[in-house]
Amino acid sequence: MKKKRFSLLALVITVLLTVAVMAAVLAGAAWMLLGRAGLGMMEAMVLINTQFVGEHDIGAAADQAMNTLIESLGDRWSYYMDPDGYAAQQESRSNSYVGIGVTVTYPEEGGMLIQTVTEGGPAEEAGLTAGEKIVAVDGTELTAENQGEGASLIKGEAGTQVLLTIEAAGGEWREVTVTRKTVEEHPAEGELLADGTGLVTIKNFNSRCAQETIAAVEELVDQGAERLVFDVRNNGGGYVDELTKLLDYLLPEGDIFRSETKAGVKRVVTSDADCVDLPMAVLVNGNTYSAAELFAAELQEMDWGVIVGEPTFGKGFSQQTFPLLSGGAINISTARYYTGGGVCLIGTGLTLDQEVTLTEEQSAALAAGALAPEDDPQLQAALALLEKN
Repeated sequence: MKKKRFSLLALVITVLLTVAVMAAVLAGAAWMLLGRAGLGMMEAMVLINTQFVGEHDIGAAADQAMNTLIESLGDRWSYYMDPDGYAAQQESRSNSYVGIGVTVTYPEEGGMLIQTVTEGGPAEEAGLTAGEKIVAVDGTELTAENQGEGASLIKGEAGTQVLLTIEAAGGEWREVTVTRKTVEEHPAEGELLADGTGLVTIKNFNSRCAQETIAAVEELVDQGAERLVFDVRNNGGGYVDELTKLLDYLLPEGDIFRSETKAGVKRVVTSDADCVDLPMAVLVNGNTYSAAELFAAELQEMDWGVIVGEPTFGKGFSQQTFPLLSGGAINISTARYYTGGGVCLIGTGLTLDQEVTLTEEQSAALAAGALAPEDDPQLQAALALLEKN
């Protein structure tokens, strides 16, 4: 029997052909996915890294290019985050962060005005109160020009300390050392009003929203609440799953959410028959977005609640966050969403059962958590509307 002779030339040719085919396939896939413009950007990055003779920061250039790329989509809900920004977003969405436990605004004259102090947080333990102003951080004065840097100056690792210069409401100054630690934000809280109304404030639809809102409702029902008012003013939205869990708990059987991706993949979420059978109202304003806006729309659509407040924007895209190899991420709109009945809010916003506008002073008090129920015209209008119905 003749043995086949091994041919080195045949092996080389086979390898070269395999490599050529793979390269052609990869090139074709890259062309389909990236197009001429995308491949041009990659080519430019390679040329800069290999040919440009001057000093340059390729990371900064890439960040700027990525920002421009996402902004060119013309979608206000899509954006690029550098590694620091992405880390901050993850903290925010978890309703847990390392810090001192305050919310602030930025007065024109400089400094950071403390609006609220988280109960049990480091700031409260150090004696800080709402209405005081942080005028310096570790000796760096917060002027009108650099006050935006205050939050990053205060940030640090758990267990470390930060020295704050505080101006009291009366004008007196003092220095306070605050130890940073993990602060848990509560996305929802309930309060039983004197007339038997259960007021449930939902700050966002991020992690634990459904769990804490359901717990608040159940506690209010146990306390004898005769009606429920949900306050989603200044609520920027959050996760779809948190929204649908809460709607399923509150609403009777029926479709409560629909979405469709660019590829045409459709999703429908349905509520079971278990529900909370109490009169309901939702308070909204111009800063009620996304899941918060759809929450109000769905209660109204199923004839389970009325909506009172100010016109909303009308958001109808849901987003996904995609981490990048650089450590940053892009947040882009990937689906349209609708009410269970198939209504999209884009361009229309919510249909209010009663429009009530707050004054600038009342809006500021609401943002600071200092608008008392009896002084809140939107809440009072909602109560009057529930009484009629």
